[in-house]
Amino acid sequence: MSAAGQSGEVPARSRRADAQRNQQTLLAAAAAVFVTSGVDAPIREIAARAGVGVGTIYRHFPTRADLVVAVYRHQVEACAEAGPRLLADADSPFTALRQWVDLFVDFLVTKHGLANAMQSDSGGFETLHTYFLDRLVPVCGQLLDAAADAGEVGPGTHPYELMRGIGNLCVGRDDDPRYDPRRLVELLLRGLRRPQSV
Repeated sequence: MSAAGQSGEVPARSRRADAQRNQQTLLAAAAAVFVTSGVDAPIREIAARAGVGVGTIYRHFPTRADLVVAVYRHQVEACAEAGPRLLADADSPFTALRQWVDLFVDFLVTKHGLANAMQSDSGGFETLHTYFLDRLVPVCGQLLDAAADAGEVGPGTHPYELMRGIGNLCVGRDDDPRYDPRRLVELLLRGLRRPQSV
């Protein structure tokens, strides 16, 4: 039996790994709740989805702004990491682009509530926006370039323009239940695709 087993103590590295996994589970649960219920969703709803107590969430994220910012960063990283993986696994670069845009739209739904949650820290919001562009514009560019190289979209579409256009289509979802930005985003993607590839 190991020394750790004899003493009943869990090694510090294992505790850190468990804490990291728990935090990632909380962030994934919060992101899912924010997408469906907005950033003002009750903390108990997030706790229930994550399978933890409300106190656990407050221990990790003392304020709602802390939680929203952490979810924002979590989703940026998830979108950034998904691009190359989707490109490797999808049937075509355009399919990978479409799947990535779905993830990006989920992220944008959360992002639009961020400014309200961070009203007192406009500088913090600007820093996060720069981080968002630095991480995601190159990923979108990689997907667009691959689709253009495959002849699925025409050359010359700039990733920042595409992301900005998608972002603009997602504005207004919260205050009009009749509006579904995904339908218009799909029309935008169809417009990007070359007719012979449809």
